[in-house]
Amino acid sequence: MNTNYPLKFQPIYKEKLWGGQKIKSMLGKDFGKLPNCGESWELSGVAGDVSVVANGPLAGTDLNQLLAHAGADLMGQRVYEASPTEFPLLIKFLDANEDLSIQVHPNDEQAKAMHGCLGKTEMWYILQADADAKLIAGFNKNTSREEYQERLANKRLKEILNEEQVASGDVFFIPAGRVHTIGKGILLAEIQQTSDVTYRIYDFDRIDANGQKRALHTAQALEVIDFKKHEHYKSTYDDQVDRVNQLVSDAYFETNKITLKKPMRRDLRQLDSFVIYICIEGFGSINAGGTSVPLQQGETVLVPACIADIQLQPDAHFGVLETYVPLTHE
Repeated sequence: MNTNYPLKFQPIYKEKLWGGQKIKSMLGKDFGKLPNCGESWELSGVAGDVSVVANGPLAGTDLNQLLAHAGADLMGQRVYEASPTEFPLLIKFLDANEDLSIQVHPNDEQAKAMHGCLGKTEMWYILQADADAKLIAGFNKNTSREEYQERLANKRLKEILNEEQVASGDVFFIPAGRVHTIGKGILLAEIQQTSDVTYRIYDFDRIDANGQKRALHTAQALEVIDFKKHEHYKSTYDDQVDRVNQLVSDAYFETNKITLKKPMRRDLRQLDSFVIYICIEGFGSINAGGTSVPLQQGETVLVPACIADIQLQPDAHFGVLETYVPLTHE
């Protein structure tokens, strides 16, 4: 199977209790007859939601088929050896028209013990935020299990959670164990481990279309929460034009922001990993091996590991997130 060109995939749209219209109105993505769209899964190997190639000779082939037949050519040798049957990253856009539940995710060890799957570490890049939009990441004080349980029972949990005002360009790294929620009025790009395990802690007593409250996972959450206060929750980074600006460096993914006014060549041969480009602003293209793949805000491209170098070509103004599995991955 020849994977020597940049691959686009068909988005998988998810209606959510808290979803809105920005994925259509701001990112130009048509989610059809759904009344709202909370999530657009851009690149997914999650069982039941496996992405399908949308461009070129491999159109109609799903990500699992690519992995089975292309292996290291798609993933990179070391990434393929570490994850031979599952693509390790999941890429999404999220539109929070209302607050998401307050939640937490387990780490790999906890998730394997309880669910037989990987845990969930993730990061957010804020694409757009309404005036006064906020999110929650972590605690604003060191907290004990007992205080946490008491405040949760008395519906006063938010008093000890760290709330952040957000704006376009903000970055948050959310390791497994960190309590969090995305507040209303936020559109973001999310990069995460391939996992769909979420423990809801509090859902604001909402009811769904059937008049039912969504399930909570109080006991499971208690076993995985990091109760410590951390000094910084929002990431700081350089934001220079025509430069590679590192946002996050973690064992699961390394992510850079690249904003271009002139073409940039990227030598990928030393990474031994696929590379994903998520367009966060403007228009441009990715050129590789004689193939040019256009890319505009709201679109995602997977560059297989067998491609040694590419050129990012802006059309006036072009901004992307670049993410891959770093060499420290085991």
